[in-house]
Amino acid sequence: MSEFLIAGGGVIGMMTALQLADAGRHVTLLERGECGREASWAGGGIVSPLYPWRYSAPISALSRYSEGAYPELSLRLLEETGIDPEYRQRGLLYLRVDDEPQALAWAREVGKPLERVGAETIYAKEPNAAPGFDSALWMPTLGSIRNPRLCKALRARLQAMPNVTLREHVEVEALDVADGHLRGVRTSAGHEAAERVVVCGGAWAGQLLAGIGVTLPVRPVRGQMILFKASPGLVERVVLKDGRYVIPRGDGRVVAGSTLEEVGFDQRTTETAKSSLYDSALSIVPALAECPVEHHWAGLRPGSPDGVPSIGAVPGIEGLWVNAGHYRNGLVLAPASTRLLVDQLLQRAPVVDPAPYRLGGV
Repeated sequence: MSEFLIAGGGVIGMMTALQLADAGRHVTLLERGECGREASWAGGGIVSPLYPWRYSAPISALSRYSEGAYPELSLRLLEETGIDPEYRQRGLLYLRVDDEPQALAWAREVGKPLERVGAETIYAKEPNAAPGFDSALWMPTLGSIRNPRLCKALRARLQAMPNVTLREHVEVEALDVADGHLRGVRTSAGHEAAERVVVCGGAWAGQLLAGIGVTLPVRPVRGQMILFKASPGLVERVVLKDGRYVIPRGDGRVVAGSTLEEVGFDQRTTETAKSSLYDSALSIVPALAECPVEHHWAGLRPGSPDGVPSIGAVPGIEGLWVNAGHYRNGLVLAPASTRLLVDQLLQRAPVVDPAPYRLGGV
């Protein structure tokens, strides 16, 4: 019997397993595919909500902790696995913001460096940005991480830890509950007993809990992205305009995203979205027209009301816990949300107030 069983091997599930293993606990992680290959793989890797001043206090609290955790985590994983998650802190340029006064007021309130800059600064920082912008907002401390590499590094680290059992291509089909107590899970490979189960199933978490009559307000929201094969230096930092962004990678490639589509569990890509993403990317950096689109993919985000995840014990079922519903900020919030969950599992003082994230508000 596992001390802790984690259902779902995305960035949330893997970071939960890592923190429990660091605390000396024995963990089994089950993933229906390969760890990190769903929404965690598909995102852009910006280590902040796109427009942080538009988010509620619960999301902001998690985001602030996570932003500070990523540099250390990235260095740790590089040292332990040899895989570089490519954390880069090069800042973000907002080329057009409709609610600029609110953004600047938020920055003053939370002590975040954010300033209005003119054309000279814009084109000094991004010479290939689209011409014609005479002002922008500049956030110098924003970082980004190459999330596929982060996922590979987390997976490699877990595989090397003796107190972690990582089982891929094993789907958790149902939760085994009797008389208000969790007994384990039923999987595609048979029954798995566990003292405590943590549901980290992303967009699929709601379906799993629905099987035992628990309502988790999580739904799939498709996001599509494209990748340009560009040369190093074409884009140096994250640039955002009208809700779309371009993100440079260390090898010069540029990610452009993303769409928000309510299409259920349909993970197919579409030519309409590809064309829209292409046009948005060129409106930010016109020189991308000379670069081939190397890849086009989609992922399913775990949408939730107001984007606030459910983190903590499932009421009425002893031994069942959940960490899901991060919407488009799963990677952004992962270090904090997993720390908060593990704090509760191990009865430690929580890193942030757990009340806003309780399932059902209880």
